[in-house]
Amino acid sequence: MSLTRYAGAAAFMAVALLAVPLAAQEEGGELVQYHAMLADRFANPGWFFVDRGEALWKTPAGPKNATLEACDLGLGPGVVEGAYAQLPRYFADVDRVMDAETRIAWCRQELQGIPFEETAKKAFSKNRETSEMQDLVIYIAAMSDEMPIAMPTAHPKEQEAIELGKALFYRRASMLDYSCATCHSNDGARIRLQKLSNLEDPKQAGPVVASWPTYRVSHETVRTMQHRMWDCMWQMRFPDVAYGSDVTVALISYLTHMAEGEPMASPSLKR
Repeated sequence: MSLTRYAGAAAFMAVALLAVPLAAQEEGGELVQYHAMLADRFANPGWFFVDRGEALWKTPAGPKNATLEACDLGLGPGVVEGAYAQLPRYFADVDRVMDAETRIAWCRQELQGIPFEETAKKAFSKNRETSEMQDLVIYIAAMSDEMPIAMPTAHPKEQEAIELGKALFYRRASMLDYSCATCHSNDGARIRLQKLSNLEDPKQAGPVVASWPTYRVSHETVRTMQHRMWDCMWQMRFPDVAYGSDVTVALISYLTHMAEGEPMASPSLKR
C-alpha cells in the first residue's frame, strides 16, 4: 500500500465538509451522507493509518532492532491475512486468550524488546494524534477486510473468556449502577441523538464488532476495540481498566462471539 493512492482524500474531505451542515444528525441526513462518502475506500482517512501500520510492522525497532514480521497472530509466524478475523484466541505460549492488541503488544516485547508496560502507556493517543499501536492494529485488521469473523471456541479458556465477557456485559456496578447492557440491550435506544445497537442481537452486534478498529471523525484519529472498552468503562464511571486486561479481552471475546460470521469491514468510519 502507498499513501500516494490516497493523495486526493484530504482535498475531497475539505470540499465535502464545507457542504454539510453539522446539525444534520438524523439517519439519512446530510451528515450521514457525508460519512458515507468518506467511508469509500479511496476517501476514508483510516487508510493513511493502515499505511503507517504496515511500515511499523516491517521496520526494525526496539532494543532488539527487529521487525514484527515473525509475530504469530494465531495462523503462524508472519501470517497477517485473515488473522484479525480469528481473534481473540487461545495462545499456548502464554497460556491465555489474547485479542489482537494484547498479542501485538506481546510480540513487540518478545521480538523487539519493547516492554508491554511501555506499549500500554502509549497505546491510546489524544485526539488528532496517533500511536504506534493504533496504527499497527488497524493495519492487521485491514488484512482481514471482508473476511468473516471466526473466533475459535474449542479451547476451554476460549469458552471461559466468552462466558466471563457475557457476565461482565450484564454486571451493574459503579456510581451509576450501569452495565454494558444498560445501553446495549434494547432496540431503538439513543444517546445524544446517536442510535445504540442492541448487542444481544447477533444481527446488530455483527456490523458493530466487524467495523472496529475505525477512524473516528470527531477524534480525527483511529480508535481500537481496547480503546472502546476503556472509553465505555470511563463513561459508566468505572475505575480505569488496564490495557489488555482479562476484563477487556473477555468483553471483546464475548462481543466477537456474538458477531460470528460477519465480514470484517475495517477501517470503517464513525462519528
